[in-house]
Amino acid sequence: MFAAQMIDSPRPSRGGRPRDPSRDGVIRAAILRLLAEVGYGALTMDAVASEAGVGKATIYRRWRTKQDLVVDTISELNRAIAVPEDTGSIEGDLRAMMRLVGTMIDSPAGAAIRSLLPAMQHQPALVEAFQNGPLAVWRGAYAEMWARAEARGEVRPGLARSVTAEATSALIVQRWLLTGEPVDEAYIDQVLEIVVMPLIRNARPEQG
Repeated sequence: MFAAQMIDSPRPSRGGRPRDPSRDGVIRAAILRLLAEVGYGALTMDAVASEAGVGKATIYRRWRTKQDLVVDTISELNRAIAVPEDTGSIEGDLRAMMRLVGTMIDSPAGAAIRSLLPAMQHQPALVEAFQNGPLAVWRGAYAEMWARAEARGEVRPGLARSVTAEATSALIVQRWLLTGEPVDEAYIDQVLEIVVMPLIRNARPEQG
């Protein structure tokens, strides 16, 4: 789901020595690793520079504060998400989407996002970055999936905004945020077959 190094695009310089765009992905990957290990509160600009193998000046040319660098990194995650393609059926699409969520959970990005949850209570900028970045991509991908299922006649209209739709990822997210148990493909397939697909079958359009 997430590339090892996030794709980069040039950003306006703040002046001084020109920044090297080739280092951006390496630095952001280092930020994610550190967030997963120490959390937002213990993260420092010095630690990021050391983890990325760059000088402190390289960090400060990109971001003025710790909040700036974390917000930017979370915002950029959406560009590293590989959304599954149409499989031709709601069961195939759900399996691909649920495995996508599972892959994210097991990635450095998933561990980093989990570590940020306490800080998000007091840092609205972090919440906004997450909502407008990866969360927006996931919501868009799910909306497209439900729209395709409606067009194929597999589910009734409006299912995307229902409790049934929320349930397709609820158990996975519960393991991620609360229990810390593995979210592997075997577990995802079990949830799909035992919980999700029975709900989807009950959400088929009524036959006139």
